[in-house]
Amino acid sequence: MNATIIGSQMGDEGKGGIVDVFGDGADVVVRYQGGDNAGHTVAEDGTEYALRLLPSGVVRGKTGVLGNGCVVSLETLFDEIDTLRERGLEPDVRVSSRAHVVLPYHRVLDQLSETARSETTDAVGTTGNGIGPAYEDKASRRGIRIADLLAPEVLRERLEYAVALKRRLVDEPSATGSGNAFDVDHLFETLREYGKRLEANGMIVDTGEFLTERSREGETILFESAQGTHIDVDHGTYPFVTSSNPTAGGAIVGTGVSPSVVADGHVIGVVKSYLTRVGNGPLPTEFEEDVADDFRETVGGFGTVTGRPRRIGWLDLPMVRASARVNGFTGIALNHVDALAGLEELRVCTAYELEGETLRTPPSTVEAWNRCSPQYERFETWSDRDWRAIADQGYDALPEAARTFVEFVSADLECPVFAVGVGPDREETIVLRNPFDPTDREQDDRNTGRDHPVSS
Repeated sequence: MNATIIGSQMGDEGKGGIVDVFGDGADVVVRYQGGDNAGHTVAEDGTEYALRLLPSGVVRGKTGVLGNGCVVSLETLFDEIDTLRERGLEPDVRVSSRAHVVLPYHRVLDQLSETARSETTDAVGTTGNGIGPAYEDKASRRGIRIADLLAPEVLRERLEYAVALKRRLVDEPSATGSGNAFDVDHLFETLREYGKRLEANGMIVDTGEFLTERSREGETILFESAQGTHIDVDHGTYPFVTSSNPTAGGAIVGTGVSPSVVADGHVIGVVKSYLTRVGNGPLPTEFEEDVADDFRETVGGFGTVTGRPRRIGWLDLPMVRASARVNGFTGIALNHVDALAGLEELRVCTAYELEGETLRTPPSTVEAWNRCSPQYERFETWSDRDWRAIADQGYDALPEAARTFVEFVSADLECPVFAVGVGPDREETIVLRNPFDPTDREQDDRNTGRDHPVSS
């Protein structure tokens, strides 16, 4: 029995915390896409661990795996491992031999591309970490994979080919401040050292074989997405998207396991109680600027990786409905309920209006999405509380208005609530159901309908 944790919006839903909470019941936690453009924060007893690449489960001492669908900055990988060791943890990390490597020239090209886009209306708002160019090389069949680091002749040949191509894209590499990004000899020596360290520590695996074998031995696997459904390259707000598939299908392609391994368990959509976005793209429920500034300061609405201010909006149910369909959510975790305390008003977008038509899910183009007018339902608000005490007491201790909000979202999505987050710390998540609990699984098998999910 496994589980998959998916972001239902545009990232920043609090997936890292949910993976940490439910990861206690898993043996292996695997990231199946993305790179160090993802920021996941895990908080334990007031201590925060900000992770960009490692799976969130490593904080609990679980085996962490980076699947073949990831693009790996080796500098970030070892920096994070070393930092965790300095803090008293011993992360057990494996990396797919088929995963692609993010190279310094990818970062240079990413930043140049975004600068060029910024002169138009097409700037995506990337983190500048080279993720997009690394995936471009993967799709163009000129990428360098982890396995190549162990084969010196192959590595040098591929570097010489790739660097020659990249130099043509930059008028004068030395003028970009790129340092050794286009120096084949330097790149070769650096990558060889990384390869030796990976090999010496037994970190390189065939993830499909590794995870399948662990599953056959009865171990449980938690698949962890980065970013969110609506910046999926296929299902998101294209072209304002990431370069991979954070959706549930990506867990299959990005790890090499069979669909049955992913399907053997729950798919939990993490929903933020309001909406945030870093970068450009549609956001129909976006707050007015002055309201967003005040709210952002209250909730700390800044990107984990970039530090950029996040755009803020009301919860957008058409967006989450589409995510439930694409991913096949069997449950949700509703996060940041505490952040809504003290608001003068509380709105939830329940539909869009587009040219006289009511839409329950977003249109397929950003041009149409930008023309959508949100239709709102309003809810009673609640005051601030001692959320840690409420979490200790359980769901029934939530303010009545907060429970009404949670249950409305659950009923609309026809998904049971697995967890309600009322603060950043592990102990500030109210767990209602556990995806790895056999008792809950037996109950799921008995239930023929989806009634009130909190009480079921």
